[in-house]
Amino acid sequence: MSQESTRSEPAVSNDVDVDANATKDEDEDVMVQVRDLRTYYEGGGLFGGTPVKAVDGVSFDIKRGETLGLVGESGCGKTTLGRTLVQLESATGGEILFDGADATELSGAELEEWRRNAQIVFQDPDSSLNDRMTVGEIVREPLDVHDWKTPRERRQRVRELLDTVGLQREHYYRYPHQFSGGQRQRIGIARTLTLEPEFIVLDEPVSALDVSVQAEVINLLEDLQDEFGLTYLFIAHDLSVVRHICDRVAVMYLGHIMELGPTEELFTDPANPYTHSLLSAIPEPDPTVEKERITLHGTPPNPRHPPDGCPFSTRCPARIRPDQYEHLDNELWTRINTLREVLRERERADRTVTDRIREMLGKDPRFGTVGEIFDELFGDQQVPEDVETVLDQVADHVRKNDEATALEILFEAFGSVCESEPPAYYTVSDSGRQSFCHRHDEGYRAPDRVLDERHRQQ
Repeated sequence: MSQESTRSEPAVSNDVDVDANATKDEDEDVMVQVRDLRTYYEGGGLFGGTPVKAVDGVSFDIKRGETLGLVGESGCGKTTLGRTLVQLESATGGEILFDGADATELSGAELEEWRRNAQIVFQDPDSSLNDRMTVGEIVREPLDVHDWKTPRERRQRVRELLDTVGLQREHYYRYPHQFSGGQRQRIGIARTLTLEPEFIVLDEPVSALDVSVQAEVINLLEDLQDEFGLTYLFIAHDLSVVRHICDRVAVMYLGHIMELGPTEELFTDPANPYTHSLLSAIPEPDPTVEKERITLHGTPPNPRHPPDGCPFSTRCPARIRPDQYEHLDNELWTRINTLREVLRERERADRTVTDRIREMLGKDPRFGTVGEIFDELFGDQQVPEDVETVLDQVADHVRKNDEATALEILFEAFGSVCESEPPAYYTVSDSGRQSFCHRHDEGYRAPDRVLDERHRQQ
């Protein structure tokens, strides 16, 4: 990292003292303050179950007039977070403060009135528009719900908005299916603007559009922001678009904010290992340019059963290792981590009667035999003697269907602080950029140095 990381009281935190930051927030003219926000979905069935932790303790601020980008893999909780901010989803805990008022405590008429100032543009312009309604009816509906002025003034307002977003006034009487994808998204944007909101969640507003149309919609959003003084939360997968339109970027993984800071600084000097991996996936327009990519092994953990420590610990290439295994071959280290994930899934899975009968008869179980699993993972690996001793102990317990003890043995041998304790947020630059990673602790090396070393070894 180009600047030394220091521990501080973060602006992004799972436990933020709002009073202590009140003066700072007022100076920065903060519109939206999110504090320890959690959105869980309860398990189904008669007796419920373990909840899905879609958003798990998220905190950040959005300043008035800025565009905050929100990026991350599919399923990390971006859309749920956006929908919770405008109260289309109910928060399980935490606060959403708009100009000091907590939106999570509003209901009935108060919530309806508040929604005039907080709107959302949905990702899919096809499913978010009612094909049975004309464009005029779709855009006018919010005005009708809030009984805005007279019917004639509402119709005039709709025609003005259609003109504002680049459509024709005569489109008022047409239906959504008569328009292209880009035009339908413009209709959705016009509907969002009807009540003159101050804050808008843009949920991947260009991902469903052709590349030739995306630039037009992005330019439209920028022009509207300047004209109406809007504040955006811009959710996207396309990092090139995020870099172009956003003032700051929040990187999200498994319901947590992993890094948050100014856009250009985050793109040129990423601090968090997950941010490193995302940015390495950005394609280069020049095919002759050789770019080192970080390949993440495995898939994100089940949000019903997130890791106890850092949410990224199961896939992180910079995960802290025990001292005696610091120089262990990277591929073997990856295989050991894969074994742990396989055993976690075996432990959580409910064995059916058929599975138990097959095991009693000596037939291959659903997850494969122990020999098959270990042969596939380590058959072509040169395993040091001390590691092989641990793996033999693990295999013995797995044969007895005692995955819990096997996992305990693996953790005792190969575990680290990354898996046992959630990290804190650390200030990693003079601008106040925050990163959620144990590697920023002065007792460990910076993540970018660790990643560089891993690449050189590979």
